[in-house]
Amino acid sequence: MTTTTVATPNDYKSDLKPIWCPGCGDYGVVQAIYRALAAVGRPPHEVAFVSGIGCSSRIPGYTTTYGFNTVHGRALPIAQGIKLARPELLVLVAGGDGDGFSIGGGHVPHAVRRNIDLTYVVMDNQIYGLTKGQLSPTSPRGLKTVSSAYGSVEDPVNPLMYVLGYGARFVAQGTPADLSGLASLIEAGLRYPGFAFINVQSPCITYGQPEAQLKAHKAAMKRLEPMGHDVTDRLAAMRLAAEYGEALYTGVFYRDPNPSPTYDAELVERRRAFGTLDRARALDRFVPH
Repeated sequence: MTTTTVATPNDYKSDLKPIWCPGCGDYGVVQAIYRALAAVGRPPHEVAFVSGIGCSSRIPGYTTTYGFNTVHGRALPIAQGIKLARPELLVLVAGGDGDGFSIGGGHVPHAVRRNIDLTYVVMDNQIYGLTKGQLSPTSPRGLKTVSSAYGSVEDPVNPLMYVLGYGARFVAQGTPADLSGLASLIEAGLRYPGFAFINVQSPCITYGQPEAQLKAHKAAMKRLEPMGHDVTDRLAAMRLAAEYGEALYTGVFYRDPNPSPTYDAELVERRRAFGTLDRARALDRFVPH
C-alpha cells in the first residue's frame, strides 16, 4: 500500500526563533515562504535557500531547508552555482533592497539573462535597517535619515522596472499585509520554470516611514488580478511598474507564457550530449574494428 505524505508549513519551520523587531514585515514573509514551500511539496532536504546580508537575509536559518547565508550582495552568484551543480534542487534566494540593488545590483541582470531556474525574493523596505537606518537604493527622494540629514537628493531604484527591462520572465510584487496573496505569489514563482523575481514591500517598523507600514499597505494595496491586468503583456507590466513608490500594486506583473529553456536545463542536456559524444569518440579510438 502506498501512502502519500502531505507537507505542512510547520515542516519547513526550524526551532530557531526570529529576532527581528516586533512588527517587522519579514515575519509575514517567512510565514508566506513556509506556506509556499508546503504547497509545492518538495521535502526540505531538496530545497536550497540562499541569502545575502541584512535583516531579511536571516530567513534561511528559520527554515529546515539547506541554508547558505552568504556575503553582502553575493546571494545570486552562490545560488546560481548551486543550481548548476545540483539542478535537481529547488533553489530559493532571499535578500533586501540594499543587498540586491546596491552591492549586489550587478548580479541581477546576469541571473535574469541566463534564466537560471531560481526564485529571488527581495524584501524591499526602502532603508538599511540592520545598520540603523541609512538610505538604501530604493529610498524615496527627499527622505531624511542618519545618512541624509537634509533629505535624499537621489532618485530611487525601481526594482520592478529594472528586472522587466532586463528581460525577466516572471515578475511579481506582494506585501505581508496580504499574507495569503504573498504566499500564492511565492508559490507561483517557485513553480515557474525559470528565473522568477518577487519584490516584497516588507515594512521596517523601526526606521521605516509611517506610510510604509502594514496597516497603510492594507489600505493602499491594489490587486492586479481584479483589475483585469494581462500578465502576458510586458509593456502593460512596465506601465504599472513605473508607478513604483506612488501606487502599491500586488500580484503578477508579467509571466512569459512561452518561457525559454533554462540555463541549467540546457547545461544538463549539453553535458549529456557531450558525454555521450566523448564516450563514442573514445570507443572509436581504442576499440579495434
